[in-house]
Amino acid sequence: MRNAGKLTEGAILLAAFTAILLITIYIPLVGSILNFVLPLPFMMFAAKNNLKNIIAFFIAAVFISFIAGSFMGLGFMLLYGMIGSSIGYLLQKNKSRTTILISSSLILMAGLVITYAVSVAFFKFDIIHELTEAYKQSFKMSEDLLRSMGQESQLAQIHKQYTTMIKTLQALAPSLLIMVSIISIFIIQWICFPIIKRFGIKVQPWGSFRNLTLPRSLLWYYIIAMAIHLLAHPAEGTFLYTAVINAIYILEMFMVIQGLSFLFFIFYQRSVTKGLGVFITILAFMFPTIHYIIMLLGITDLGFDFRKRFEKKQ
Repeated sequence: MRNAGKLTEGAILLAAFTAILLITIYIPLVGSILNFVLPLPFMMFAAKNNLKNIIAFFIAAVFISFIAGSFMGLGFMLLYGMIGSSIGYLLQKNKSRTTILISSSLILMAGLVITYAVSVAFFKFDIIHELTEAYKQSFKMSEDLLRSMGQESQLAQIHKQYTTMIKTLQALAPSLLIMVSIISIFIIQWICFPIIKRFGIKVQPWGSFRNLTLPRSLLWYYIIAMAIHLLAHPAEGTFLYTAVINAIYILEMFMVIQGLSFLFFIFYQRSVTKGLGVFITILAFMFPTIHYIIMLLGITDLGFDFRKRFEKKQ
């Protein structure tokens, strides 16, 4: 009787996954949002079943997704199926949301890299090359427009900006991959966790963002990376240059997160509405000046225990 119930539950979840998959593939506008729900059936099944049943469910999904969506459907299923199954299994083991976020982000990063390699090797589709070509076409259109308006003098400056932008994006590709993976998993959790909680699946709550304190070692890593960048002057295109630039970019994002956490801590101590903190957070990612002020605030908090001093004054 119990096995029959498991089979029925698995069949319903597979049917739900197939429906979501078909919409994602054949209605791209809706699918671009709905793809964040693709891991949901796997989460719900993995959170309530043992490893043997999870593997059986995953294998069944492989066949169904290939029948429904060919290689594209199979690609979506393998990527989101792995993410959903890992999240569900970690929920079953009562792991923290931070652990789930980190492990799932690593799985997504690996999946994206493998997907990129397969698309280049077998389907001759290089998304980085396609984006670069699209940007080149955009630049050419801007160039033609300036010529028609008699603004040839600005072409050299625009070409320099274009070249710098391309080199920066190519150098920061690893960091962008990391950030996209983390943000995507965060969105998946934000959408799916309230749904699975309604089905009786226990989800650990987030800790208070205002109490977040990152390891102080990150500050030392940031100082070392900046010192190498400023003193060694690694040549563009070298491995050292790419490693240092990406390290600086990622560590600066950590400093910004620490700064925002400290800002929310101060607002909490002063009984300031959370809306102001949310508003400043949005501005920090829109305006470079505010971004760097928040980053300096995070560096100060990590380096000088500014939060503890603030607490002693209360």
